[in-house]
Amino acid sequence: MRVVMFGYQTWGHRTLRALLDSEHEVVLVVTHPKSEHAYERIWSDSVADLAEEHGVEVLLRNRPDDEELMSRLKEADPDLIVANNWRTWIPPEIFTMPRHGTLNVHDSLLPAYAGFSPLIWALINGESEVGVTAHMMDAELDAGDIVLQRAVAVGPRDTTTDLFHKTVDLIEPVVTESLALITSGRAEWTPQDRSKASFFHKRAIEDSRIDWSWPAADIDRLVRAQSDPYPNAFTFHRGERLRIVRASVSEGRYGGTPGRIFIKEGDAVVIVAGADARFGRNHGLAIERVRTEDGTEYAAADYFTTMGGYLTTHPRP
Repeated sequence: MRVVMFGYQTWGHRTLRALLDSEHEVVLVVTHPKSEHAYERIWSDSVADLAEEHGVEVLLRNRPDDEELMSRLKEADPDLIVANNWRTWIPPEIFTMPRHGTLNVHDSLLPAYAGFSPLIWALINGESEVGVTAHMMDAELDAGDIVLQRAVAVGPRDTTTDLFHKTVDLIEPVVTESLALITSGRAEWTPQDRSKASFFHKRAIEDSRIDWSWPAADIDRLVRAQSDPYPNAFTFHRGERLRIVRASVSEGRYGGTPGRIFIKEGDAVVIVAGADARFGRNHGLAIERVRTEDGTEYAAADYFTTMGGYLTTHPRP
């Protein structure tokens, strides 16, 4: 088949690698220009560089909505478009153009976690598994019939970084097998159950702000979801932003006001957490490592040299 690929960052890079290693001919690659967005500077293997290394024409676009792009797509005459981590809407005049349509590869177990940053949202929400879905593109984002889906378990202390590595390794086999099913006519199109669908927005720095009224287990998952190299979960201490690098749920139960810097527990420092912490039945967040605004990292016991005071959601005067 003649294949056009739309994609970006490491997800797109792995997809293009699978296509280049296949029996199919990659005739055109469309990717985004480099970005300074915090979430687009990581996992940023270049789709453009890989395509150019293999002599494939590359078009850089933020949106696929200009006449030159449409003209090049028509000239490429693709049998299939394959997309992965394309960040803007692809219009129907493009996704319906190829004889076999457009295959989109998404790093969630659709219909859940359509949209952006699915691994982060899934970890925050305590999902037991994540995965990769290959589906046919239609007019609704991430909603088309499923061709193939693969899942991996979320470990009890997994971070989003761990889940990225688990799922990114699924991309190449999912792409290869999906194309084999489509070209052989053996693909079984499975409609998505829209009653189970969820759709999430792109994450921003604000989404990493810690709310100490959350239960400690929820904050622990937020910290693991914002693991390096992602922008860390953060709070404020004495008016300065403080990033929480590593934490866990405390062994003991502690009462008081959410955000109180309370007690040492082993090498960690426990922060009171939960909207109902006043009853004394909640576990706290046991902070193990922190990072200050200048990038210096500390063991929590070295940073919090005395107990007392509060961590807050916003700087206090």
